[in-house]
Amino acid sequence: MTDAQALYQTDYATWAKQQAALLRARRFTELDIEHLIDELGDMGKSERRELESRLLILLAHLLKWEYQYRTLSERWREFRGDSWRSTIVEQRKQLGVLLRRAPGLKSALDDTILSTYTDAVDLATKETGLSIETFPSRCPYTRDQVLDDDFYPSLDGHSPKST
Repeated sequence: MTDAQALYQTDYATWAKQQAALLRARRFTELDIEHLIDELGDMGKSERRELESRLLILLAHLLKWEYQYRTLSERWREFRGDSWRSTIVEQRKQLGVLLRRAPGLKSALDDTILSTYTDAVDLATKETGLSIETFPSRCPYTRDQVLDDDFYPSLDGHSPKST
């Protein structure tokens, strides 16, 4: 085991700084290639998991907004969906940050929306108590709608106004 490999096991932060310094100095033969490959691979996986997680929550809340909002607002006059709106706003903001930080994820966005949708339906079903048949079998939202700060699904496509 090299000194760099031992440092990776005992002091990750120092190891990372050392590897960056070696790269900047173009001292490639001294790099801990094995661990660098692992770390770079994990970075891509981590960003993809974050994309999936944020889309899961966002899609579930869009579904709850569209399919449960009306029921709750009829039962509880004061219900305006503020907590759902806050979650939708937060997830869209964080998705925007993620896509700016990792622009390569944009090419995976459509496929990730499609693959995450089933889990979003499952989450919305569990959180609302509505039947799974309540929700469309395919994602009803386009990529543009998912990311559009002004889009809230409803009969007219606009968000109910807070009063």
